[in-house]
Amino acid sequence: MALPRRLLMGVGVPLAVGALAAGVFTAAGGLEDGGKRAPGGAGADGLPHTVVEVSQSGCGRGWDRPRPGMQVFDLRNTSGVAAEVYLEDARTGAVHGEVEGLGPGTTRALRVRLGKGSYAFMCLPDDANAVTGPTVRVSGGSPGGPAAAPVTQHDLIPPTLSYQKWVGGQLADLVRKTAGLREAVDRGDRGAARTAWRAAHLQYERLGAAYGAFGDADKAINGTTGGLPRGVRDTGFTGFHRVEYGLWHGEPTGRLRGPAHALDKAVRALREDWAQARMDPADLGLRAHEILENTVQFELTGRTDYGSGSNLATARANLDGTRAVLARLRPLLTTRLRDLHGLDAQLDRTQRTLDAARRGGERLPLDRLGRAGREKINAAVGDLVERLATVAALCDVRRTV
Repeated sequence: MALPRRLLMGVGVPLAVGALAAGVFTAAGGLEDGGKRAPGGAGADGLPHTVVEVSQSGCGRGWDRPRPGMQVFDLRNTSGVAAEVYLEDARTGAVHGEVEGLGPGTTRALRVRLGKGSYAFMCLPDDANAVTGPTVRVSGGSPGGPAAAPVTQHDLIPPTLSYQKWVGGQLADLVRKTAGLREAVDRGDRGAARTAWRAAHLQYERLGAAYGAFGDADKAINGTTGGLPRGVRDTGFTGFHRVEYGLWHGEPTGRLRGPAHALDKAVRALREDWAQARMDPADLGLRAHEILENTVQFELTGRTDYGSGSNLATARANLDGTRAVLARLRPLLTTRLRDLHGLDAQLDRTQRTLDAARRGGERLPLDRLGRAGREKINAAVGDLVERLATVAALCDVRRTV
C-alpha cells in the first residue's frame, strides 16, 4: 500500500506537488531555454530570470544582481554528475526552493519569492560532498515566500521509536480482538462474529503507518482479491476480507473456521515479529500522507468492501491512525509548518464529517450516503490529504553534507 518515498516529490502524486509549491517551499519547474537566457533577463513568464551555475567549483555562480520579489533561477548543471540544489536562508538554513536530480548539462527553473535577507545556493553532487555558494544579500521588498528547515534522519529517530512502541501496544489489542473473532466463528455465532470482525479489522486499520514494516504479513492479514485470477474463490484470498466475504454472503460458518484460524495465527505471528521490526525513520512523514491517500483510493470508492459496508468506519479508523503519526511528528512540525492550526482544524472537520454519516448510531454504507453526502466526505478527506502532502514534503530527509 505504500508508495516510494521519493515519488512524493515527482509527478506520481500531484496533490503533493501542489502542496509543496504552495505551502512549504518551491520545487523546480521545467527546462528553461537550455540555460541560454542572459542573467537578469525577463522570460516569457514576465519574471526576471537569472542563470545560476551548479557545480562543485562554481556553485551559485552567476547570481550577482540580487533583487526581492518573485523570480526564476535557471539552474544550469555544468558538472559531469547529477546533483541536488537547495536555495537556503544563509542564516537559518531554511530551504526556500529545491531541485532534485538535475542531470549533467541540463537546466531547470526554480521559481521563488524572496524578501529581505541573506541567501545561498547549496549544491549536492552525487557521490560528493555538498558545496555552499557565496552568500547573496537581498534588500527591501515584501516578505519572502515559504521556507522550512530541513529534516534530518536523526530528527526522525525519536518519533519513529515512539510510534513503533505505540504500535506494539496496539498489536496486543489486535491479537485479543482477532481471537474473539475466531472464537465466534468456532461457535457458529454469525452475529457475534460480524461484531468481532468489525472491532478487529478497525483495530488493524489504525496502524496505517506501520504497513511498510509489516512486509508480507499485511497481505496475509488484510489482502484483497486484486491480482488473484479466481477472485473471492482464489486460495490466495485470505485474512480479514476473506472472512468478511463469508460472513456477509451467507457462507456457512463451518467453512470460515480455516480462514479465521489462519487470520488469528497471522496476527499472532505479526505481534511476535514486531519486537524485531525496524521502521525506516525517513518514511514516517510520508506515511502521514499515504494513510488517507489510500483511504481516498480504496475506502471512499468501495473497492475494499466485501459485504460489511464498513468503508466509512475504516476511513474513520484511518483518520485515527493519521493522528497517531502526527502526534509523534508534532515537535518537528511546530517550527516548520506555517499552517499547523489549519491542519488541526481540517482533521477535526473531517472527523465530524465522517461521524455525521450515521443512522440509528450505525455508520452508513457508502451506497446509502447519496451523492451530496459522498461529495461532502470526499471534499473533506481530499482537502486533508493535500494538507498532509505538505507534512510529507517537510519531513522528506534532505542531504546537508
